Amino acid sequence: MKAYTYTEFADHQLVVGEIPADMLEKSKNARSLLVEAAVEADDVLFERFLEKGEESITVDELKGALRKRVLAGDFYLVTGGDGRGVMVEKVLDLVVDYLPSPLDVDAIWGVNPKTGDEIERKPSESEPLAGLAFKIATDPFVGKLIFVRVYSGKLTAGSYVLNTTTGNKERIGRIVRMHADKREDIDSIGAGDIAAVVGLKSTFTGHTLSDLAHPITLESITFPDPPVSIAVEPKTKADQEKMGIALQRLAEEDPTFRVHTDDETGQTIMSGMGELHLDILIDRMRREFSVEANIGEPQVAFRESIKGTSDVQGKHAKQSGGRGQYGDVWVKFEPNETGKGFEFIDAIKGGVVPKEYIKPVEAGIRETLEGGVIAGYPVVDIKATLHDGSYHDVDSSELAFKLAGAIAAREGIRQAKPILLEPVMRVEATTPEEFMGDVIGDLNSRRGRIESMEDLSAGAKLIKAIVPLAMMFGYTSDLRSMSQGRAASSMELAQYEEVPPNVAQEIIEKRSSK
Repeated sequence: MKAYTYTEFADHQLVVGEIPADMLEKSKNARSLLVEAAVEADDVLFERFLEKGEESITVDELKGALRKRVLAGDFYLVTGGDGRGVMVEKVLDLVVDYLPSPLDVDAIWGVNPKTGDEIERKPSESEPLAGLAFKIATDPFVGKLIFVRVYSGKLTAGSYVLNTTTGNKERIGRIVRMHADKREDIDSIGAGDIAAVVGLKSTFTGHTLSDLAHPITLESITFPDPPVSIAVEPKTKADQEKMGIALQRLAEEDPTFRVHTDDETGQTIMSGMGELHLDILIDRMRREFSVEANIGEPQVAFRESIKGTSDVQGKHAKQSGGRGQYGDVWVKFEPNETGKGFEFIDAIKGGVVPKEYIKPVEAGIRETLEGGVIAGYPVVDIKATLHDGSYHDVDSSELAFKLAGAIAAREGIRQAKPILLEPVMRVEATTPEEFMGDVIGDLNSRRGRIESMEDLSAGAKLIKAIVPLAMMFGYTSDLRSMSQGRAASSMELAQYEEVPPNVAQEIIEKRSSK
């Protein structure tokens, strides 16, 4: 029942004073509720509280009762305040007063990597070593720091340990205790301690470090797949190499951050837990690695296909003084079953196209389909039947028939009612009932189809919809904005569907202008 304040951000001491008059009544009510909840942990305190009121409970008794309830998992203590500067000391005091020490919790269980048997490790330095790497940070002075929590045994600088996750033996270079922006070299850490280790080469977040003679693998940390992605590219050639290094370092530090190159678009794609997460990583690239980058939405991986059939001739004939080039084929194109991809059928009879030229025809068709015909996207779910053609004894060659196949593919797709396909996502949005109308209206505006609505507990609604991926960029932020931050969503690829004609025309024109 005191007020803790400070004047300047750099203050080293809190000023202890009386609670301001305008907050006193609220503070008294909150304390009464706290005391009532705490004394339920102790029958003696509870009886005294009922007989003599909350004034009969001392501060030490209150702390003891609260700690007892926290350790039992009955409830969680919540505190508030300014999170800067010296206020953090108050939070650490609360950690010491109420949260369990390593001796207050049960022994940890792991698995013997050789036999698969479960093993117990008590929080004692006399037990074999078992530690978990739970965070990676890059220090400009000492390089990669791997934060380790020791559950049993002792981790000593200069010793060798086994990374049971990878099976590699690692040498512990230095052990440093971190004090904000300062580092203190120490010789060892024991059960219950946390410190940073320098010198580990192949240890990453979630890996177990154990005694060489007594291996154990602790339960790893499970990280959800990042739902939000953006495309990133260096602003200059000088930034290109630096960006690769920066992204690699950031990905090592943060397991919820992923980087990959899209094979179809050639873009570098950053994926994270939200748009704010990615904004911070872009800012860190700029500040810590001096990398300037342009960011934007990733291109959607559209596909092309056909709805009709066509039977076309592909003929490549060229005469240039000496030996010419001659290849002539007739190919029928028709839709294939969804998901079957490209299928080539050789229906040549009577040797009108010699066998050695069949494979080059298929290669010419396949290469053309991979590069797209109407908008430059791969053509999928199509059947091509080679059924007729002609050849020249002298001028025909594998190259000529490959080019003939390519000509047939380009013309055949154009004549067979080509369509554009887009990836559509299965979206699930959970929202309080009061925002349901806004959420549904927004999904409809994104060309979404609402499939179902379900009631959840506490007045929440679950909305399931099918929405094109192209319309889902920025959705996480928009959903939070329209629901006061109370709605959440998840999405996964459902299938590829035909793009509406007006949208398809817009995409084709945009691609043609590039």
